[in-house]
Amino acid sequence: MATAPGSALPPLASAMVPTLALSLEQRAALVFVFLLFVVLGLLIVRCFRILLDPYQSTPTSTWTDYMEKDAFGYRLA
Repeated sequence: MATAPGSALPPLASAMVPTLALSLEQRAALVFVFLLFVVLGLLIVRCFRILLDPYQSTPTSTWTDYMEKDAFGYRLA
């Protein structure tokens, strides 16, 4: 079996070896997909934190403002 000069592998075996060189578009796409996975992971963590403690992110001022306005409305009536 004849081999190419400077190659230790036969021609068929050297054709099956994957090349690791990526084009600029492929590298940009991989970086974009990686960033999407990072954002997805952060959103999943945030959703689980809200599910575990839903009242932690609710500001208390909205509850007290609503109660004060509601009580003030009843005082006028």
